[in-house]
Amino acid sequence: MAITSANQLELLQTAEAVAREKMIDPNLVVEAMEESLARAAKSRYGSEMDIRVHIDRKTGRATFTRVRTVVEDEELENYQAELTVEQAKQYMADPQIGDEIKDEVPPVELGRIAAQSAKQVILQKVREAERDRQYDEFKDRVGTIINGVVKREEYGNVIVDIGRGEGILRRNEKIGRETYRPNDRIRCYIKDVRREVRGPQVFLSRAAPEFMAELFKMEVPEIYDGIIEIKAVARDPGSRAKIAVISYDGSIDPVGACVGMRGSRVQAVVNELQGEKIDIIPWNDDAPTFLVNALQPAEVSKVVLDEDAGKIEVVVPDEQLSLAIGRRGQNVRLASQLTGLDIDILTEAEESERRQKEFAARTQLFMDSLDLDEFFAQLLVSEGFTNLEEVAYVDVDELLVIDGVDEDTATELQARARDVLEEANRKAMEHARELGVEDSLVDFEGLTPQMIEALAEDGVKSLEDFATCADWELAGGWTTVNGERVKDDGVLEKFDVSLEEAQNLVMTARIQLGWVDPADLESEEEVDETTEESEA
Repeated sequence: MAITSANQLELLQTAEAVAREKMIDPNLVVEAMEESLARAAKSRYGSEMDIRVHIDRKTGRATFTRVRTVVEDEELENYQAELTVEQAKQYMADPQIGDEIKDEVPPVELGRIAAQSAKQVILQKVREAERDRQYDEFKDRVGTIINGVVKREEYGNVIVDIGRGEGILRRNEKIGRETYRPNDRIRCYIKDVRREVRGPQVFLSRAAPEFMAELFKMEVPEIYDGIIEIKAVARDPGSRAKIAVISYDGSIDPVGACVGMRGSRVQAVVNELQGEKIDIIPWNDDAPTFLVNALQPAEVSKVVLDEDAGKIEVVVPDEQLSLAIGRRGQNVRLASQLTGLDIDILTEAEESERRQKEFAARTQLFMDSLDLDEFFAQLLVSEGFTNLEEVAYVDVDELLVIDGVDEDTATELQARARDVLEEANRKAMEHARELGVEDSLVDFEGLTPQMIEALAEDGVKSLEDFATCADWELAGGWTTVNGERVKDDGVLEKFDVSLEEAQNLVMTARIQLGWVDPADLESEEEVDETTEESEA
């Protein structure tokens, strides 16, 4: 096919039609045509030539131009597309490096193979432009709800027509076992938009907690206006969900506003979520109070919070245990997701039994270590003493409040406790020395002989070894693996070393070794304080 006046306007009309159909810029289609014609011209005139094509946007006339660039003598490699300054002087008066010499060449005729190649180039460019348009359109809509129409189902994944593109609702993002047929209307949450080789992928979800939050935002005007805020959401898609809300207006009840008149608002969300039961819970900054709310409908007798470990212990009446745990652990699992805490549930009987065991163990410790009779050891435990260190180093007045303990008895008790601790320290240090502990670690302030022994057993035998430890390796911590919190045991965790204390010990070791300059730490702290003040 030759580029003649007869089909010049057809080029522009074709570009306009393709652009309108694919909803992209007509210029992109014309540029693709120019590139395809340039490729065809190179196959005709020689692939080493720099042939460029320009299609006039008004007349449709295609101009074929051969371009040669002026380069330095030693850089001349391609004689068809480059020439030296000397060679260029016959075409221009004062050629400079980088100047271009353009000569118009006769238009080419596209044979069958060249025409097919040109068509492929145009299609490829159009696809790329279409992908860019789709990505730009949907990337800013992540986190919103979109209505679509089901096109087809592929291996359990639903392909959804979302207007100017397609979205994919994966099998694990559907609610329960819901099924869809072509042309069914569907409402989804846009979870992610990514550029991929085969085009932008819009990932949809109906199982995401955010989907339920967005549905409530649509149904409850107070949430949309910011008077009520959704603080946390936990879902078991298709079965049960918990949502925590807070009101910033004292006259508006957040739970009542979300439920609506006769349950109309929450029922609209439930219907969209295939009958999923929803517990609406008032948010509270106090973790134990919030947890009591989150475990509804179960009643809670007592809550014990361990903030360092991120764990919480809940005691419930015996008859409330199954209700608190829920079917297959659902209630406690959702409450855990909502609060971000690990929850241990005990009945009152189990807690009582555990307390009795702890009481017996501490009583036995004092009987064995301090050579006391059972009654006297029980008195110590009843007064709140839990270990030998407390007996040995507590103020004498705290021992004198115990019935039957005079000053001589108190002094004797403390002397016995200190003797036992000193003997234990001596044995621990002996063992640590046998394991090869160096003086640099022994002399480091802040570590007891038992701590040094535990470190040596873990392979930490010098101050350099200690300085390379991470704080969580010493104090222990929690890691989230596949959505579940997993405990990391710390070497010094049994000595009640907190994460902050571990950080201070490690940093002190690094300063002593000269790895860290204290001045740098002070400047960092000043920057942090300044940042906090500006934010406040």
